[in-house]
Amino acid sequence: MQRELPTRKNIRLNNYDYSSAGYYFITVCVKDKHVVLGKVVGDAVHSVPKVDLSEYGNIVQQILENGGAPCIKLEKYIIMPNHIHMILIVSHVEKWDAVDSVPYKSLIPTFVRALKTMASKQIGFSIWQRSYHDHIIRDEDEYRRIWQYIDENPARWTEDGYFI
Repeated sequence: MQRELPTRKNIRLNNYDYSSAGYYFITVCVKDKHVVLGKVVGDAVHSVPKVDLSEYGNIVQQILENGGAPCIKLEKYIIMPNHIHMILIVSHVEKWDAVDSVPYKSLIPTFVRALKTMASKQIGFSIWQRSYHDHIIRDEDEYRRIWQYIDENPARWTEDGYFI
């Protein structure tokens, strides 16, 4: 009996131009939730929890700090033990501004793919989950909530890798 392969659903917003100027909340996860990017140290009682990056986490941080596209600004990010949260700002893109014939509707996917590819090359193998989560930030209140969520992310991490 032949087993049907699972059908992956498209998690991107249909007919949305991901090169549109705006703010985006992006989460990129490590495959199978493996804790390879670092560990959370400190507690809310004695010190503010923060992420102590591993060798892999330092590679990812270096890529985030040095990489990017001319029309994408990395506004804020946190590298957690098994995922990364980012706020990206896409500035207005005209067809003549596109770099290296990147399809205009794929600036965000291209940014994420480049991050994963560069990190995988430096690490020696891929650590990444196949896709990523994106959310279009629609207003200032949402922007502030996401900014706070990123800031408080290490404090919600527990030793077993779950959030409280």
